[in-house]
Amino acid sequence: MIKKKFNKLIGLKKTDFDYFVSTGQIQKQNARLIPTLKTGDEMALTSIFLSTVKLVHEYEHDIFKEIKLSRSGKSYFYTEVCFPEIDKCRIDGLIITVVSGVIKDAVFFEMKNKNSSIDSAQVETYIGISKKIGVNKLVTVSNQYVADSKLSPANVKVPRNFNLYHFSWTYLLTKGQLLLFKNENIIEDADQIEIMREALHYFESKVSGVSGYTRMKPGWKELCESIRAQITLKVSDTYIEDAILSWYEEEKDLALLLSRKLGVMVKSSSKTKDSLKNDIRKLIKTNNLNGSLSIKNSVSDIKINLDFERRGVTMSIKVIPPLDKGSIAKISWISRQLENCKKKSEQPFSKLSNYIWIEADIKYARTNLKVKLDELENLKEEAKGSDIQAFHVVLMDGFGANFASVRKFIELIDIMTLNYYEGIVQHMTNWNRPAPKLEVN
Repeated sequence: MIKKKFNKLIGLKKTDFDYFVSTGQIQKQNARLIPTLKTGDEMALTSIFLSTVKLVHEYEHDIFKEIKLSRSGKSYFYTEVCFPEIDKCRIDGLIITVVSGVIKDAVFFEMKNKNSSIDSAQVETYIGISKKIGVNKLVTVSNQYVADSKLSPANVKVPRNFNLYHFSWTYLLTKGQLLLFKNENIIEDADQIEIMREALHYFESKVSGVSGYTRMKPGWKELCESIRAQITLKVSDTYIEDAILSWYEEEKDLALLLSRKLGVMVKSSSKTKDSLKNDIRKLIKTNNLNGSLSIKNSVSDIKINLDFERRGVTMSIKVIPPLDKGSIAKISWISRQLENCKKKSEQPFSKLSNYIWIEADIKYARTNLKVKLDELENLKEEAKGSDIQAFHVVLMDGFGANFASVRKFIELIDIMTLNYYEGIVQHMTNWNRPAPKLEVN
């Protein structure tokens, strides 16, 4: 009997796939929710993750949607996949979708845990294998953060018509946690809720190898010290790129932190292929970096500014006052909102009050009028006769020497973000112009 030759995955009949498995031309293991592997092993983590995707429909929907994997037909989930006739590399994970007995779509997974980073050469090898057998998707997963799933921590050139995605384990954990909140995306099946909880329990345990973002890169401290010493920064300084990438990761981690607290997905600022270059130039020119957190139904995005020269962090929201009122009425309006914040969240508000500034955005003015919170009444005289378009509620906090600390900076900005949201942001609302009234003749 002539042995069939394996040369493609997409378009292959599922019966032929099974035949190639029986002949050893395709090697694989079935993903198991309870794998017989060492706890903390990367393959145990891979198996549990893929099994959770398979068993929890809403989780599967979220993951498949993000990586644009077809949900029609039936999906199969495998680990430790190898195609010896193509390449002897063993790929961590594979999902195939089968429609009318034929494999219509597939995605490979490369997983890392603990301090292991995504290896660029390994990713390039897996892309090469994928292209040879007609697969156009690869997902990498590690404890590294990226601003968007279409960006990769690996330095690889992605071929045209190929999709490379990256998720941090914290992002995947957060996705699962959001499904357990009482919202429109809640898991419907009671058994699947328990499966999701058990999987998250494993992901959250220290032995799993999943960790949050707890340490900025070494370039962060070097950049802070260089600016402190007034050393001229150059585009070619590699530590600048290191520091900016650290901030991208921490900004994403802040978004995921708020997501888990609020039960809705919070977005950090979007990044493009030119973001890093642009931020390097901006940092060299101004000694500042920016970010933002976008929260569904919030009064506005939270804008974040890092000032390396002053070693301080600023957070702000924009609030629209009644535009049909005069300046004094507008200031009274924002004052009442802030009193409401104090009343509803007294403890976090009291922690912030000495660091809060109110900026009035004046129409046609070059600069905003700015006063401390306890001097808000003074703004009525300063803004008299002016047209206030908006207020900015600004939290300014100096971190001092801790700004340069690779660990303490993260701890402080995490606390600052949660306090700012709890004490101020969640209680603020924009004025909405009332509906026009019918004139009665």
